[in-house]
Amino acid sequence: MTPHPFIHHQTTLEYFFVEGCFITEGWNTSADEAVSITRARVEPGVTTRWHRLRDVTERYLILEGRGRVEVGDGPPEDIGPEAVVLIPPETRQRITNRGDVDLIFLAICTPRFTLAGYEDVESG
Repeated sequence: MTPHPFIHHQTTLEYFFVEGCFITEGWNTSADEAVSITRARVEPGVTTRWHRLRDVTERYLILEGRGRVEVGDGPPEDIGPEAVVLIPPETRQRITNRGDVDLIFLAICTPRFTLAGYEDVESG
């Protein structure tokens, strides 16, 4: 039986990303430019680097753990399971794991995430 071209069963192995978290790509393919879905894992006490995505809207869907998210110039917000964070294109962002266990969330990007669209803005 030939696999259906729109069903993806294999994810990448988890890898460390320069931003400061661990990434597992669930869905990120040029066959579907509209969206990518990634599992992110931030270890306790870690704050990711300030960064932004060019021309990409990102959403964090928090699955496990507790943290604090900072988006743009808005105030920091505490987040936990089932929280959804909307991050518009070109908006700086970072997330801190404030708990004792890993903070795990889905990062859903439209259009899909590519490394070319990632910009480190750690200096501010």
